[in-house]
Order: sequence, then C-alpha cells, then structure tokens
Amino acid sequence: MPALLSIERRDEVALVTLRRPEKRNALSIDLRVEIADAFASLGEDDAIGCIVLTGAGVAFSSGMDTSQFGGDLENRTRLVETSTAAFEAVGNCARPVIAAVNGPALAGGFALALLCDLRIAGVGASFGYPELPRGIPPSYAAARAVLPATVAQDLCLTGRVINAAEAARLQVVREVAEGDVVARSLELAGRIASLPRTAVLETKRRTLLERRHLWGFLFADERQVFRRALLGEAA
Repeated sequence: MPALLSIERRDEVALVTLRRPEKRNALSIDLRVEIADAFASLGEDDAIGCIVLTGAGVAFSSGMDTSQFGGDLENRTRLVETSTAAFEAVGNCARPVIAAVNGPALAGGFALALLCDLRIAGVGASFGYPELPRGIPPSYAAARAVLPATVAQDLCLTGRVINAAEAARLQVVREVAEGDVVARSLELAGRIASLPRTAVLETKRRTLLERRHLWGFLFADERQVFRRALLGEAA
C-alpha cells in the first residue's frame, strides 16, 4: 500500500504532504497513523527547524473519513485512538508548524490547520465546520485556542464556510499567498529555521504551555465527547 503522506526535507525544513488527493485528503485511519508517526518523529529531529503541512491536489483536507465510522467496537476504538494521536501529534509538536492551506480545510481538516502555529492560505482556500448541519459538534477547542471568542463562536455555531480573503480579515490565517502557497510557506519556514534554534524552540514550548493552561480543559472535554459518541458505554 503506498504511503498516504510524504516527507521532503528542504535543508532544515520538513514538507509534509497529505496524499489522498482522490479523497480530498480525508483523514482515514491509516493516514492518521502516518500523521501521528511523522510529527512525533519530526518533533524530536534536531536537524529540523520548522515543518510545513499541506495537501496534495486541490484540497488541504476535507476532514475525517466518515466512510470508516461505525463498525464493531475494535474499529470504533481505533477511530478514537488514531484521531487523538494524530491531532495531538500536530498540536503538541515541539517544532513550529506552518499550514500551507492550498484548498478547502474543512471539518477535521480545519481543526488540523488550526492546530498548526501559523496558517498561510492560497487564493482558493476555504475554511469552516460544515459538519455542524449534520449534527456533528465542531472543534470549538481548536478554534478558540487560536481565534477571538466572537470569531470562534460564529464559525462553530453557524457552520458557515469562509474564503481566503475573509479568513485573513478574521485572522484565521497570517496571509493569503498570491502565488504558490507551498513555496511561500517554505520561504517563511526557512526564515524561522534560520533563527537561533534554542530561542525558537523555547518560544514554541511556551506557546504549548499557554494552550494547555488556557484551553486544555476544552480539548480534554472534546476528547471525552468524541469517545462517548463513538464508543457509547464502552468509553
């Protein structure tokens, strides 16, 4: 089975690309395992100063692969475990992570982008939690850890999808790249990687400390809700 993500090293920058373009990079169980392994390894790699995360094809990520939901207890348990591992590996990575959002970042894909430290949007990028109308609560924790309460509440309570220009206005993204969003993200990542490594990693450590202190209870609550939703009494 071919790898569902690739890792390319560009000097001191690692480019991680989700490679399920035919599924708009939906986060399958196997892809989530690869994400968790990749970010755990890169986070401890002394040769890496910054990581860029993007998607192959026309989408960043359309979110969780809902075709794999359901099944027996073993499958549902694996859904929970791999989801937790993947999102925590990105969100807790010791290296700075830039999301190069080349297309739609929706549902779990939006949460994944929000767990990165910085986001750069391509002109065709879009963001939102469209799972809400289907009765699935979106990740308010990921939104609130990055965005002002009014913006997080708006996106989480309406389920509306915003384009790149509005994402920049609402400060969901750092900027909108006029050209190649991956190239622009690699340029910024190279600048970060060239700075004194100890100072950068100490700054990243404090950003993680802040998020755990301020929003850790929200992330913990969402994990429990997800577990109960998928596992029921087994949770």
